[in-house]
Amino acid sequence: MRLLTHNMLTSHVKGVKNGYPLIIEPLRVVVANVEFNGEFIARMISRIEWKALCQAAEWVGHADGLPREVVSDFEGNQDFLKAAHRALMEVEVMEGNLVCPESGRKFPIKNGIPNMLLSEDDV
Repeated sequence: MRLLTHNMLTSHVKGVKNGYPLIIEPLRVVVANVEFNGEFIARMISRIEWKALCQAAEWVGHADGLPREVVSDFEGNQDFLKAAHRALMEVEVMEGNLVCPESGRKFPIKNGIPNMLLSEDDV
């Protein structure tokens, strides 16, 4: 699961009012080379919850070099876009859990795929 995906996920467990961001309990994290596309990253910045991305990067041990805040000129700032690209596209949680911050419900991550399915009792 890329951190881009994590940034879009929330817990929908019954009764949960604050299911975002999901806490990452990583067991295996990989960093893969992904071709840099600055235009794509620049378009995604406005859709990203930046503080949640920074927290996720810390949870998985890859926050080094990631600015704590979005810079005002991010569209033309290649250093910022490359740091964002690395966090969003190259860091991938292969095994672990996502944990609802309110209920504590764990959602497993296997082979890089988070299983967010709920049982009938959770809906």
